[in-house]
Amino acid sequence: DQAETHKKTVCVARTHGQIGVPTTYGLRFAIWAMEVNRHLERLEQLKPRVVVGKLGGAVGTQAAFGNYGIKLKEKVMQYLELGSVEVCNQLIQRDRYAEFIFWNANTVTTLDKICVEIRSLQRSEIGEVKESFGKKQVGSSTMPHKRNPIKSEQVCGLARIVRAQVETALLNNTLWDERDLTNSSCERILFPETCVLTDHLIKLTTDIIKNLKFYTENIKRNLELLKGLNMAEAVMIEITKRGMGRQDTHELVRNCARKAFSENLPLKEVLLAEPQITKYLSEKEIETIMNPYNYIGTAVEQVESVVKRLRG
Repeated sequence: DQAETHKKTVCVARTHGQIGVPTTYGLRFAIWAMEVNRHLERLEQLKPRVVVGKLGGAVGTQAAFGNYGIKLKEKVMQYLELGSVEVCNQLIQRDRYAEFIFWNANTVTTLDKICVEIRSLQRSEIGEVKESFGKKQVGSSTMPHKRNPIKSEQVCGLARIVRAQVETALLNNTLWDERDLTNSSCERILFPETCVLTDHLIKLTTDIIKNLKFYTENIKRNLELLKGLNMAEAVMIEITKRGMGRQDTHELVRNCARKAFSENLPLKEVLLAEPQITKYLSEKEIETIMNPYNYIGTAVEQVESVVKRLRG
């Protein structure tokens, strides 16, 4: 829903923590939505490997069942509506469950990533989005003005606990001979805790995204923060299209950007003072090219494609 709602909400993109060319909030949400969808696909793919049972007796030979072992196993698994392992010893091999635990870890890591971004965008100096904040909610016991992203922080913190279970799940597969008990005690914690935490984080992140507040004036402010420097690529691409070599254009625009940055000038002003720029572009063309709302490529179409696929 947020991807569709904000498919045309233009904002700054950041690489290495620095402002880059524009993107849209819709594209950000679409990227996250597709990642979550891949987790759902993985969950379906792993079910045949994980949702299985076994009937192998003490060490897997089915000796106690006589000649009826294989048929008996088939009947029991059919009754329980479970898939069946092909072979086993006393245990179902724990590579199956390690895969499921890793699925949980992988899923909450996506939620962690989303909430890290929300926390960053909620910083006072950025202030583009914020978690919902109740009228009676207290941000700090000593700083009355605080509105901390505590839900996102909870997601990021608890995701670490889920990820930490991956090593335990892998070690549970390295048992002695036909079995030992080193997996048993920790699995009584591993399975329920991992599943409960993952379920909680999915619900919590869903609530965060659903109730996210957008501050359009701050989004616009950040688009204009660098006085056009973030639109240098658009200028370079257009001049290249008009005949100047790509590397020569890059160096020309880079020098203009350096001058604008060091002298705290609007990039447009520096560009208009450079004859090699105005040879190719008029003032009106520069204004159009440097409009961030004109430089989002196919972002809207990409979002619409994702929304159609996921709702289809």
